[in-house]
Parts: sequence; structure tokens; C-alpha cells
Amino acid sequence: MNSLSSVAVLLSCLVLFLAKESLSHPLCNDLTAPLKRKQPLSFCQVNGSVCCNSHEDLKLQKQFKAVNVSGSCSSLLKSLLCSKCDPFAAELFRAESESRQVPVLCNSTVSSHKSTQSLAGIDFCTRFWSECQNLSVTNTPFASQSGDGNNSTIYEIWKSRNDFCKTFGGSSDESSVCFDGQAVSFNISKATSPSPSGMCLEKLANGSFLNMEPHPDGSNRVFLSDQAGMVYLATVPSQGSREVLTIDETNLFLDLTEEVHFDAELGLLGIAFHPDFSRNGRFFVSFNCDRVKWPECSGKCACNSDVDCDPSKLDSDDGATPCQYHSVISEFFTNGTYVKPVEVRRIFTMGLPFTTHHGGQILFGPKDGYLYFMMGDGGSKGDPHNFAQNKRSLLGKIMRLDVNNVPDAKAMSQFQLWGNYTIPKDNPFTQDKNMLPEIWAMGVRNPWRCSFDSERPSYFLCADVGEDKYEEVDMITKGGNYGWHYYEGPLPFTSSKTSKNSTKITNPIFPVMWYKHSDVNQKEGSASITGGYFYRSTTDPCLYGTYLFADLYAGVIWGGAETPLGSGNFTSSHIPLRCTSDSPISCSSDTDSSSSSSPALGFIFSFGQDNNKDIYLLASSGLYRIVRPSRCNFHCSLENGTPLVPSRQPDRSPPSPSSSQRLHNSITQSDRTNGKNGDGGLFMEMGKPATGQSGMLWVIEDGIDGESQTDGDG
Repeated sequence: MNSLSSVAVLLSCLVLFLAKESLSHPLCNDLTAPLKRKQPLSFCQVNGSVCCNSHEDLKLQKQFKAVNVSGSCSSLLKSLLCSKCDPFAAELFRAESESRQVPVLCNSTVSSHKSTQSLAGIDFCTRFWSECQNLSVTNTPFASQSGDGNNSTIYEIWKSRNDFCKTFGGSSDESSVCFDGQAVSFNISKATSPSPSGMCLEKLANGSFLNMEPHPDGSNRVFLSDQAGMVYLATVPSQGSREVLTIDETNLFLDLTEEVHFDAELGLLGIAFHPDFSRNGRFFVSFNCDRVKWPECSGKCACNSDVDCDPSKLDSDDGATPCQYHSVISEFFTNGTYVKPVEVRRIFTMGLPFTTHHGGQILFGPKDGYLYFMMGDGGSKGDPHNFAQNKRSLLGKIMRLDVNNVPDAKAMSQFQLWGNYTIPKDNPFTQDKNMLPEIWAMGVRNPWRCSFDSERPSYFLCADVGEDKYEEVDMITKGGNYGWHYYEGPLPFTSSKTSKNSTKITNPIFPVMWYKHSDVNQKEGSASITGGYFYRSTTDPCLYGTYLFADLYAGVIWGGAETPLGSGNFTSSHIPLRCTSDSPISCSSDTDSSSSSSPALGFIFSFGQDNNKDIYLLASSGLYRIVRPSRCNFHCSLENGTPLVPSRQPDRSPPSPSSSQRLHNSITQSDRTNGKNGDGGLFMEMGKPATGQSGMLWVIEDGIDGESQTDGDG
């Protein structure tokens, strides 16, 4: 009986694992999100989200007629042509890794491990060869790979089914889907870990840190940086050891306190290691500096004539003149133990019009190797100059920079670069002379902590700090516009300070998750979101695959679950917090430390992750690690079962933003019906936390935002 139970547990975990790891996500061949159509296309008859507009559909119809094919091959060719309109076209055509005109045709001679795609037409390549081998390649997608045989038939060029399917065939496996003559579909509607009953923490260190990065050597060491400008190398104890985090404060990894200006939202805000760090030793730091105190703090002001802004007409902000403070990205060299405190190269410098809302995080893309730089709208209530929507401004944007190539004088002049970097060729606006080419996405207010999912790197989530009512989490996609200052959270934003040059936007991408300020702090109505990570550790299997985020002031943690996987539809709920009684450092707010109780976190500044994918909370009261739920008497049915082994899953296409659009439409309609202005009833996405629940700490002091908390600005 015990052996049967073990087999059942193993099989259930295996099914769960396959379901988690085998789903793909909608994206078109040009790496843009599919569009939602009310009516199906005329020729390609694709319903729902599609990757073709009416003009492209008509073009495919004309191409089909030009081939002049009949018989059984006719329907196969039409389906092949229309695969360009499939919402999963990017994967069918392997758009992110190669350029091809023919989708990968499902081939039974290649083993398939993709449990979610229908296998009924898995031998589509053989079927197409059998029915269409006498088809002339003229005017077909096969012409591009026919060499000099444009007037020849498929048979005359490739000679055999084996050669044809070797060229065009492939499988539907863990990394991609293949074309079987039908629209890509998936059979699993839901596959998630059991909902966590709570989150168990242990306190490993005192002190306050903003950034934590795992050592690139894969060891149990991490790098910690504080806002003042110091970077430490620390050793993380193993799970269950009951040992503290070891930080050698006498041997700093890097000290930039002389260069960094530290005050409120200003300081050392980001650190990142080059993807090829083991060979080149390149290390990058994002920080703020004061040009009055440091002569090398000098760059172009973000308030300039290109964006119709005159810095001389801006008011002093907290005693600072416009563009007195700058955002800087500097490159250093290190051997992994110590950094020579001499800047190798200044990557980026930009003067800030105000003292708030400048993000500052830097990340390297896990697949493309480019540097992503998160920048807020520059500050001041309501983004009065509309920087976030201004195509010539880098404020309110997420940038994508190539730091592997030094720009020449021509590139510096052509693109009017802000430092020593080049522009990735596939950035979305490189061919638009009205847009700055550094921009990857726009319309954000103050992105505070973004992350790529380690198992699905195309899932790029950013927490964006709101102003009056809402905090939000956005799914960042190429060329996406996230709506600020026209939208805050899911609804329109109105402000008395509105730019005269404001122009309404079309097709904004709405957040996948959000919460209202009053739901976490009913007394003051203030909140400020802190973004986190998708949990991919095996320590707490009931958190596996959950996106974790927090509120700076309230000490509240949420977990977001995507249902079904790959849909872009997230539901979130508050996760109760406890501190384990055997924590290496007492983290309880209670006097009785003999039992698990609520941790006194203070402000939750950030999250961290080590090489084991364990997640950490970086709070004002110290550094905390998520540990096994049973240590706090939380129940997780998977804790003692077969563990979910992390997948070596390649990148996937992100889901279409159309799901958030649909939810936005339903909510705005609901508000109209109920006669509301967006002041309530919006927790369709978010689970409302209960007042006074474990882990909540009410704080009304100024925090990371530095603006008055009475207006709810975070």
C-alpha cells in the first residue's frame, strides 16, 4: 500500500511538473503581442487573438490564389500560409532564434515530449510531403529555401520525404511548439501548486539593504548593497543550519559613499554582473550623484528643449535645483572578491528634474544579454510634463542598452546617446525618428523592482509605484505602453497638474495585478509597491511558481498565481507571515520567542534571490529568508513529497496583453453600472488582506518615495 501511495505521489508531481513546464505563450512572428479581433479574418478564419490584420489576411489570400493549387494539397497549403496569423506564430517560426518563412512542421520521426499540444497531426510534415510534393514552390513560402529552383516542384528540390522533413520538420517539445495543420491549442486549463497556507521566515542578518545579487560563480555567496553606497560580499548559510549570514564589513567589496548622494529616494539603487562575468570581470552599479559635490557628476538634463521643458522654469525640489542630481550607471572591474574603486567606463548619465521617481534598477536580460534600466517619470505629482508618454524623453521608460559594444562618434551623433553604450538592433523604436532608440517600454511612473522569471525568462514583471489610489504589477513586453499618466492601475487617472501637450494614447497595456492604497492602509491611504520574484526554490513547494510582491509600508506580502498557465491572467492573495521560533536572529514582534509569530519587518525595501533560488526579504529591520513552511507550523501537502525539480526550460513567448485589456473593460463597465468612479469593488484580481492579520505592520512615516504620504503617493 505504501509503495502504491509513493507511485501516486510521484505521478501526480510528474503531471504537475510537465504541466508547469510545457506551456507556450502568445507572441507574433515580429515579437509583438497578438491583437484581439471581434470578427474572424476573412481568409484565415482565425478567432480571438490573431497576428494578422485585414490587410495581411488579404495579402495571404492573393498569395494562395497565385499558387493555383487544387485537390487535397489546397487545404494544407492554406493552413500553412495562415500559420503566420496564429497567436503562437513566434514559436511556430522560431522567431527569436532564426528567420524562416515556413513554420516548423510537426514530424513524427522526431520524438515529442510536449504533453499539452494535440498529437493528432504530429506527422504533418509527412502528410504535407505526400499531398503536396508536386507543388511548384513559386509564390509559396518554400521559394526562399529553394536556391535556384524557384520554378521547380517540392519533389524536384528535396527529392525525398526524409530530406524535406529534415529541412522543415521538428517536434513539439519542452522548448517550443510545431505546426500540425491546426491552430495551436493546449489542453490543460489549470496547473499550479497548492495554495500556500502561509510564509515562514528566518532572520539571517541585521542591517538594511536595497540590493542582493547571487555570486556569478554559483556558490553560496551573495552581494549586498545599501543605499549609502557600500557593496558587501556575504556567505549564505545552508537551509536548516540555524546559522547567520556572514558579512565581512571590514573588507568591503566596493565603497562608493564618496560618489553616491544618499537621501530619501537617492542613493545606490542597483547592481548587476555581466553575463560573461567569469571571463571578463565586468560589474555595473546604478546610483545617484550630486553635481554640486562631485565634479564628475555631469550629464545632459532630462528636462530639455527636445521634450519642450525648460529647467530654469522648474521650481526647486526639496532644496535642490533642477538636474542637480543625476542617475548614473558606472562600470567597474572585479576579480569576484574585491573591486578596484576606479570607474572603467561611464555607461549612462542623466540629470533629474526632480528628486523622486527615478527607479534605478539594472538587470541583464537572461537570454539576450542586454542591460535593462528602469527609470521613473522624474517626479512631481501627476507627471505634469507628461515625461512618461513623451517619445523624446527617457523618463517613465524601461531602457534596453548594449554595453558590449562601444559607440563610435557617428553613432553618438546619430542617436544622441546619453553615454557609452550602443542600441540593440531589435529595440522596438530604432527605425522611428520620433522615438528615442533606448526605449524598450514606456508609460511607467516609478518601477520599483523588476525581475525575469528564471524558468520562463520572457516573463518580465515590474512593480510600478502608484500615486493616489493604485499600486500595480505589469507584464513588460517589447514596445509596450503601460498608460501612465493617463492611467493609474486599471482606471483612468486625472490630475490638476496636466501637461498642456498631453495627447491621449491608444491600446495601453493594463496591469496583471494591482491593489488599492486604502486596502492596505485604511487610516492614511498610503502605499508603495515592492516587486519581487517568481518563487522557483524547492524549499517551499507550495509557493512554487508564485509571483511574490509586497507593500513597502504595510509589511504585507502577496502571491500572484497565473491561471491557466500561459494566459497572463493572475489572481493574487495576501500570504500570512510568521517567523520561525528557531530563527538564528530573533525576528518576532512578540516577547515570547518560543513559538512562531509575526515578524517585525518594518519597511520592505526589496527582494533578493540566491543561487539556490531561495527568496529573501530585504527590510529596514534586517534580511529574512523564506524557509520550510513546517518550521512555522504552516501546512504544505507537497513539503514531504516528491520535490518539483526545476526545469532547464528555454525562453518562451510572453502572453498577450489582451487578457488585462478584457479585465480592464469588465471592471470599468462594472464601475459604470454601479455608479462608481473606481473607488471600490476592484479586488477581482487581488485578494483583499484582512486588517490586523499576521505580518501586517502599519507605518506612516516617509519612506522610499519621499513625498507626502497623506496623498497616498508611493
